[in-house]
Amino acid sequence: MEITLDPQSPVPPFEQVREQIAEQARSGGLPVGTKLPTVRALAADLGLAVNTVARAYRELEADAVVETRGRNGTFVAAVGDTARREAAAAAGEYARRAVRLGLGRDEALAAAVTALDAVYNPR
Repeated sequence: MEITLDPQSPVPPFEQVREQIAEQARSGGLPVGTKLPTVRALAADLGLAVNTVARAYRELEADAVVETRGRNGTFVAAVGDTARREAAAAAGEYARRAVRLGLGRDEALAAAVTALDAVYNPR
């Protein structure tokens, strides 16, 4: 696993770590089942605080990119299927909420597109 931090980046270090591990897991650079370094070991390697790496790992686990198996460690999960399932579930929740709020299909789609644009193309 290779992680390079950019101290000049406006992106916080925990997010740089999270993004790079997630991308390596998605691309197959970190195959499913790969054991990640401990939080302390990775923090020491990167010159970061333990809490910074711990936050990256927590967010990766929340996104189902990794799974923690207690004392056995943290491992790369099967990202593709899990990510698609979670995205479909979130989309379903959004659709039901939009209907409860009285939004029509076009209004709900426009709101979703606007939100995605804001995430993918921040100003």
